[in-house]
Amino acid sequence: MADAEARWYVAHTYSGYENKVKMDIEKTIENRGLQDQILEVSVPMLNVVKEKDDEEKITQQKMFPAYVLIKMIMNDDTWYVVRNTRGVTGFVGPGSKPVPLTDEEMVNLGITGGEEKVELDLEVGDAVVVTGGAWKDTTGLIQSINDTKQMVTINVELFGRETPVEISFAEVKKM
Repeated sequence: MADAEARWYVAHTYSGYENKVKMDIEKTIENRGLQDQILEVSVPMLNVVKEKDDEEKITQQKMFPAYVLIKMIMNDDTWYVVRNTRGVTGFVGPGSKPVPLTDEEMVNLGITGGEEKVELDLEVGDAVVVTGGAWKDTTGLIQSINDTKQMVTINVELFGRETPVEISFAEVKKM
């Protein structure tokens, strides 16, 4: 099936179940071999800087509590899988008909249409420096690369421990 048919849809969930729904859908995709129909499940997070006792602390909070974004090809199978995932109360749209996000809505939400893929000459194990975002100027070794999501996972030191974080291709460069 052509990727052109895949669009972003919004599923409504019980508040606090967003990550569980994401994991359950991803597990179902794997079990049923639906990788070519449900391409991405996302719980968009926002880095929030909070000041407490003259210290800045960066925390992540959900951009859209009680919603999960899903890039998929809408058909009976994919609709059934998402709609019958525990914690999902329905799709956003009139009645039972899911309505995909428009390109304009996706740009406003900070989700690009995927046309502008970043090509990186990077491999697992390469040292990179983060050029933007919350982890700007952090260096790390690439643990994994996800071309579909345009993300690399690097380990950063957080509270004295190595912690994996996902960074956009657009925000890393090879050292």
